[in-house]
Amino acid sequence: MNVAVIGYSGDVERPIIKRISDICVALGELIAQKGHNLLTGGRDGVMELVSKGASQAGGKTIGILPFDEAGNEYNNLTINTGMDYLMRSLVLIRSADLVISIGGEIGTLYEIISAYACGKTVVLFRGTGGWTDRIVPSLIDGKFLDNRRIVEIFQVTALEQLDRFLA
Repeated sequence: MNVAVIGYSGDVERPIIKRISDICVALGELIAQKGHNLLTGGRDGVMELVSKGASQAGGKTIGILPFDEAGNEYNNLTINTGMDYLMRSLVLIRSADLVISIGGEIGTLYEIISAYACGKTVVLFRGTGGWTDRIVPSLIDGKFLDNRRIVEIFQVTALEQLDRFLA
């Protein structure tokens, strides 16, 4: 299965990212241990940390990059889309079977909404900040982004709760 992890970009030492670094690395390890491919936007921040964890656990990491960026050192495979950030995000989401969101700013919000519109399973890792937490009060019945109820959006607060999605 192709598991996309979306979330904050930026220097991994930034306080907002550093606070969740252990979760990110452990998530990458878990995805690799379960035998899944990790897809990210291939850059820094959450993308780098989950890729580090997956790489350390012997997993396959695929970075789907905007423009012609080099990406982080933990990508086993990089796909330089030549596209801007928003268009690259659509390639990332369309390539995923499952999307896990950790923190994040406007790009993450765009990816959550895109995944929902594409009918992809989305899991919000609560307590990680950003749009992952901010979008929750907007959910209809705590599960849907709109009245079409395209696909349920799930919420977890611990890595162990991801087992059912990564089986």
